[in-house]
Amino acid sequence: MSRPLKFSVHSVSQTPARTEVSTRGFRLIVDEPEALGGTNQAPNPVEYVLAGYAGCLNVVAHLVAKELQLELPDLQINIEGELNPDRLLGKSFSDRAGYRSIHVELKTSKPLDEKLKEKLIKEIENRCPVYDNLSNPTPVKFLLNQN
Repeated sequence: MSRPLKFSVHSVSQTPARTEVSTRGFRLIVDEPEALGGTNQAPNPVEYVLAGYAGCLNVVAHLVAKELQLELPDLQINIEGELNPDRLLGKSFSDRAGYRSIHVELKTSKPLDEKLKEKLIKEIENRCPVYDNLSNPTPVKFLLNQN
């Protein structure tokens, strides 16, 4: 078994709806749309989840395609998710706070027969870490420290 890879981020709140996140020397801004109390200066957290998923799918799709001796030079990934904001806003706790469903569309002009499409998708799902995190419970531990 390989040694685990560890990733981390550091975040500093700028406003109640906007935070600056740093990781590996990169700086990201996370904000909410104005309708959710933000200034709409950057994607919101759930959009970043979908963006991270798209990025991971891209890497894994090309890795698997190479192993299958395929080229996907014009791969496009469209992802859409639906969530109920009632739990986030404290209006109702009958539905989960996260995405109810996520729909992924991979597009390429490369002709693939159905068997190859199924194999490609199955391998991508099987090997994508973000798919795994979205599809399975991951233990999360919270700690609140005081300065």
